[in-house]
Amino acid sequence: MKIKSILPVLGLMALIACTPKQDLPVYQDESRDLDERVADALSRMTTEEKIAIIHAQSKFSSPGVPRLGIPELWTTDGPHGIRPEVLWDEWDQAGWTNDSIVAFPALTCLAATWNPEMAALYGKSIGEEARYREKDVLLGPGVNIARTPLNGRNFEYMGEDPYLAGEMVVPYIREVQKNGVACCVKHYCLNNEETYRHTIDVDLDDRALYEIYLPAFKKAVQEGGSWSIMASYNLYRGQHVCHNERLLNGILKGEWGFDGAVVTDWGGCHDTWEAIHNGLDLEFGTWTDGLTMGRTNSYDSYYMAAPYLELIREGKVGTEELDEKASRVLKLIMRTAMKSGKPFGEINSEAHYSAARRIAGEGIVLLRNENSNLPLADGVRKILVVGENAVKMMTVGGGSSSLKVQKEISPLAGIRARAEAAGAVVEWERGYVGDTGGNYNGVSTGQDLSESRSAGQLIADAVAKAAEADHVIFVGGLNKSNHQDCEGKDREQLGLPYAQDELIEALAKVNSHLTVVLVSGNPVAMPWVEDVPSIVQAWYIGSEAGEAIADVLFGDVNPSGKLPFSFPLALGDSPAHQEGMNFPNDGKCFYGEGILVGYRWFDAKGIDVLFPFGHGLSYTSFEYSPLAVSRGRSGAVANVSLVLRNTGDRAGAEVVQLYIGDDESSVLRPVKELKGFRKVWLEAGEEAEVKFEIGEEDLQFFDADEHCWKAEAGSFTVYVGSSATDIRCTASFDYK
Repeated sequence: MKIKSILPVLGLMALIACTPKQDLPVYQDESRDLDERVADALSRMTTEEKIAIIHAQSKFSSPGVPRLGIPELWTTDGPHGIRPEVLWDEWDQAGWTNDSIVAFPALTCLAATWNPEMAALYGKSIGEEARYREKDVLLGPGVNIARTPLNGRNFEYMGEDPYLAGEMVVPYIREVQKNGVACCVKHYCLNNEETYRHTIDVDLDDRALYEIYLPAFKKAVQEGGSWSIMASYNLYRGQHVCHNERLLNGILKGEWGFDGAVVTDWGGCHDTWEAIHNGLDLEFGTWTDGLTMGRTNSYDSYYMAAPYLELIREGKVGTEELDEKASRVLKLIMRTAMKSGKPFGEINSEAHYSAARRIAGEGIVLLRNENSNLPLADGVRKILVVGENAVKMMTVGGGSSSLKVQKEISPLAGIRARAEAAGAVVEWERGYVGDTGGNYNGVSTGQDLSESRSAGQLIADAVAKAAEADHVIFVGGLNKSNHQDCEGKDREQLGLPYAQDELIEALAKVNSHLTVVLVSGNPVAMPWVEDVPSIVQAWYIGSEAGEAIADVLFGDVNPSGKLPFSFPLALGDSPAHQEGMNFPNDGKCFYGEGILVGYRWFDAKGIDVLFPFGHGLSYTSFEYSPLAVSRGRSGAVANVSLVLRNTGDRAGAEVVQLYIGDDESSVLRPVKELKGFRKVWLEAGEEAEVKFEIGEEDLQFFDADEHCWKAEAGSFTVYVGSSATDIRCTASFDYK
């Protein structure tokens, strides 16, 4: 059993209790400047103690300095909930009975809210749960760009657009860290596939690196103030990112001025010499990474442990780099484990369940709704729910984000409870068999999903009942099994698994009131799209999944979510799957599409999509007035405004999206790029003025030759609309 050591903390408390404040060591006096405290603590440490604090002592902790009363540092997986306690040197849970938590929606759902207020609520809530569990570092959130719809880990990230991801990650970080818990933003960077994540060597032009893959991390550091960063497994230009000279020393610490600690992904360190010189600060998981295992309980054998100390003793390296690493780790400890006056936090509270439900409700996306098929009409009395995902727990599995929840309300349970309250009857048919398992690292769902019927019989039984129902709700999609949405394994196809397409088509033939609810963290193909009147993208939404889905289906919540990535019509339409890209790749991979990722690619190539970036319908309607553009003030290039009016018969929210295009440029530029958005809540018939301020940075591209950002003089077009393809109004302005 893992027991967090309290001896160093007790020693520190006793020292403070019996020592006059003026005689305290500087590092214990929080009224002093943080850098001064770090320098004081470092001056008191031996070389051996400095080495000790820059690598792990257990699966999820690193040692402090007991002699000086400097406590240990405890990390925890996230970012959708606090991972259950595990054994000291293993991934399996420790068997605690008080470590169940609230599962919050996956970060794709958070991004789909397009609402920074929801990101702040998310950060506040999960930060409080981490604090209650006495965790010092939350391993998340993730902001890798969704380059391909097959990446098994896309569900943990915030979509295909760097501006959206950056705007959403900043309030999350700020609110988590108010609890004295550090965020460890991940996976820095270019972690865009899982199958060969340890061996793929990524290369790309600098414009793509700086314009697409780095901006969200930069905002996390410079605006969010993240206290730590997790480096990714992959290589960049022949060097592992966990000790990559350019990415860590050159960009992160050099250009951006990051003052926190760089942490390896577990088992991501591969070389002592590179780790010493190339920016790594804290090593976790080597030898006990759950993949190769190697020696267990061998933390002193880590690359930044005994081998590093031996090089120092032999005079082959100095201690300047060690002091830098130890200083950064000390700063992380002082910001978290040593910080006094932290809130106590809370766990499994009604406030947290309410937050999870609210975030989920705002993130669910209504993709299609023909003939006002939704919300469910008052006259509906007989509802058939079909699909394994209606009952299967989704909080267990998927990799390091797997959780042990206090409760998880299934879609079937949520729909049934809401329907029965309205006097309707709900039946369920399985329809297909996907994954009957329910165990991950010793956490079990306790569900028996075994099935004796054949695939044909399952479809026949579902179709027979569908023909007699007033409304059919199919709940399917992906799950967190290997090759679905899962760490370590990418998807193998864009289409739905387990013959779900056949089932959906059969249901559509016998009932015109069909709603398809997709549970996934990635786009899927929909060959049946024209035959299904209503389609809802519900993501993985955690403990309150069933309640949140029912809220939207019955109209208690008017859907306002927007897609954070495009749904392509076919896999071959996506830029990462063009000839020569070879996804997944077990060798060198050049990102030949450059800056044309996601909607930028589809715009440039004139490719139609199934559902565009930013798409999402409502049960009401919105009208946009023409744009008014005026000369900017206080450093702004231009001010843009419009009036948004709710022209429907119910209250709702619209995400007004602002894109900018450079009409004539000396370099290749996207047709348009997202540069602003506002989520506006309006009562029926209400209107509001929506304003945007365009700055010079919104017009810039990265000049790789001169290594700087540039905005060229000329004409620019402002596109404002409800999605990347649903542009409601445009205007032009000149720069310089």
